[in-house]
Amino acid sequence: MSPTPLDGLVVVDLSTGIPGAYCTKLLADGGADVVKVEAPEGDPLRRWSASGATIEPGGDGALFSFLACSKKSVIGDPRSVLELLETADVMVWSPGPPVAGHPELSPQEIHGSHPHLVVTSITPFGLEGPWRDRAATEFTLQAWSGGIVGLGRGAPDRAPVFVGGQVGDWVSGAYAAAATMASRLRGPGELVDLSMLEAHILSLTYHPVTFHDMLDRPWQTTRRLNMPGVATAKDGLVALGCATAQQFFDFCAMVGHPEWIDEKNPFSIIQRATEVAPVIQEWIAGRTVAEIRELATAFRIPNSVVTDGANALSLDHFEQRRSFRPNPRDGFLQPAPPYRLEPARLRPPGPPPRLGEHTGGRRRTRREATPDPLSFSRLRVLDMTAFWAGPSCTHALSLLGAEVIHLESASRPDGTRLIAGVPPTVDRWWERSPIFSGLNTGKKSLTLDFGTERGRELLRRLIATCDVIVENYTPRVLDQLGLDYEAVRAIRPDAVMVRMPGFGLDGPWRDNAAFAFVIEDASGLTWLTGHPDQNPVEPYSIGDPNAGVHALGGLLLALEHRRRTGEGALVEAAMVDAALNVAAEQVIEYSAYGALLERAGNRGPAAAPQNLYPTADTDEFGGKDSWVAIAVATDGQWEALRDALGRPDWAMDPDLSTADGRRTHHDDIDERLTAWCRERGADEIVDRLWPAGVPVGKVLQPHRQAELEQLRFRGFFEEIDHPVNGPARYSTWPVRLSSDPARPAPLLGEHNHQLLTELGLTEAEIAALEADGIIGRAPTR
Repeated sequence: MSPTPLDGLVVVDLSTGIPGAYCTKLLADGGADVVKVEAPEGDPLRRWSASGATIEPGGDGALFSFLACSKKSVIGDPRSVLELLETADVMVWSPGPPVAGHPELSPQEIHGSHPHLVVTSITPFGLEGPWRDRAATEFTLQAWSGGIVGLGRGAPDRAPVFVGGQVGDWVSGAYAAAATMASRLRGPGELVDLSMLEAHILSLTYHPVTFHDMLDRPWQTTRRLNMPGVATAKDGLVALGCATAQQFFDFCAMVGHPEWIDEKNPFSIIQRATEVAPVIQEWIAGRTVAEIRELATAFRIPNSVVTDGANALSLDHFEQRRSFRPNPRDGFLQPAPPYRLEPARLRPPGPPPRLGEHTGGRRRTRREATPDPLSFSRLRVLDMTAFWAGPSCTHALSLLGAEVIHLESASRPDGTRLIAGVPPTVDRWWERSPIFSGLNTGKKSLTLDFGTERGRELLRRLIATCDVIVENYTPRVLDQLGLDYEAVRAIRPDAVMVRMPGFGLDGPWRDNAAFAFVIEDASGLTWLTGHPDQNPVEPYSIGDPNAGVHALGGLLLALEHRRRTGEGALVEAAMVDAALNVAAEQVIEYSAYGALLERAGNRGPAAAPQNLYPTADTDEFGGKDSWVAIAVATDGQWEALRDALGRPDWAMDPDLSTADGRRTHHDDIDERLTAWCRERGADEIVDRLWPAGVPVGKVLQPHRQAELEQLRFRGFFEEIDHPVNGPARYSTWPVRLSSDPARPAPLLGEHNHQLLTELGLTEAEIAALEADGIIGRAPTR
């Protein structure tokens, strides 16, 4: 059996919480030897249950057991940690564990004293900058990111809702793992400084700063529920969605109302769907979930069951693909890894360690020789992706310096070119999409109609020159073209091929249409988002970028495998598998404890009080939709909040001094905080509470992200001049890694001549391809 990609890599884990634990779990899945350093009382996750299940003394919470599979546990002090680091390759650090707070074990100190180490730091705002020491929770980071109102989540007559399930923590861990692997491939000795706020921005908002800079308007000015979205059928909840004008036209035909179709104004679909919502809901209410899904699938309209922690385990697709597998020690069901590799392999999960189980065990006496560094600048990537998930994966490679060739066709451009609401009467309207520009900076563009034999022949010639091929079509597309992994390997034996289908390369849902909202519905992410007295609300965001960062992680493992063996690999990175992993807690809690986690509006299991509170401000659109997020995660933070409020009598109740007491009286606390906040502006509230140590955040309009002083300090946004759209600010990556200055996103077909000339085509041949419509520089339909 071949070794795992990270075989022999030693990781010292000085983190606590979900982000560090998930980061090191992904590294352990790749074969790394992860040594978790704990205090004598153990990591707090060992005593955690989102449902409040009782953890017996000496036992471990189920979430900890999932995240700690294959790891080792040692009880350590600063001296023993420094000894471990002498023979380690990577250190993962977050604030919180007692030993991590020792001055000699700060990321900066370790980076300076152990130059052979990749040191990965995971903090709310980054290691430096004016906010570096500010209190934060996942909930308040969602507020600062603009993600709570970023895609209009929630009905306008209620408070907006955050994305439930602590998703920001999970995705921060995924970014940390990918950044660690990328750094390791580049060579040893780098400080990887990850900002969770920046990870939230990339995962919960859709390039809003670029959108505002380019089009001089925000994505939207009011909140609304997605239509059709999650609706009540005759026998339960069903989710339907229309991501394109054509899908809405097909939906109109399906429900028997073709008169709703306005092909002259396809950008009106959101407004039109909202206007006819009552008719849509009546149509859905008269049919069963199975009937609706069968019809929708026939019309190729994205649809899904609304999955939760209980029904996920019985869905036929997940059963057939073995998406959930027993924990190797405790037996409850947990998600399988978020990607599959062949012939490279992942490590089968080993049992999680008991506290201190490996203290005093044998340690590696010397570090293994490190393979030669990978120069991303010499890596050629064929990017056969569209929309958000696939391009976000390849965008990271572009930011790392790879040559990324974004493949489109003039007859079918990348869909993100078409969703900016720029009318076709505008000159070169297809070049004016902020979404396309934000996801594709630094790439090259080749248009090629591979529906033709000549196009397929050129595509095969191009593949022969590429180290990596990434695609996110439904599986049948490449299968029909005869370009599956076996065919690619015959052309380029050492190629790494990443396939990103929505639901996987096999299983009953294999060919179902998949967009972010459908993946969220199918994985449980939707179930935990929304007010408890209403249907759940689709996040409409996390499904795509979460898939992208996980696909990147699998790709980097495959590149490590190729660096060590010279052998290519297939990475199957199904979007739903990535989503099931970040929604893991739902299935784990139900399987381990029989507890069904439920949505709770803006409350959450990790803090009390936690909620959004209205302020006295009028928002920038003239409405009363201004909010602050407050989340009290510790007794000390409650005392700080109480003092900042002036120690009012109600807050001095002894029952409120514990988390259980505050949770019991949450309604009363919310009423008091609502009254206090209503009399003050958001800035005043933040200025009063944050310096006192209370996690608080303004519910930011997402196009205001670039105004945050912490993001300006870290240079998260980079201004790039575009030949059609002029200068605009673009988001980068949530870690500070050295890279070349970014280049603008490519014009459609901008590099046709260059790339085809490199393949050996003559001027006459290139002209003939353009005349025949096989290549082009403008949409043909």
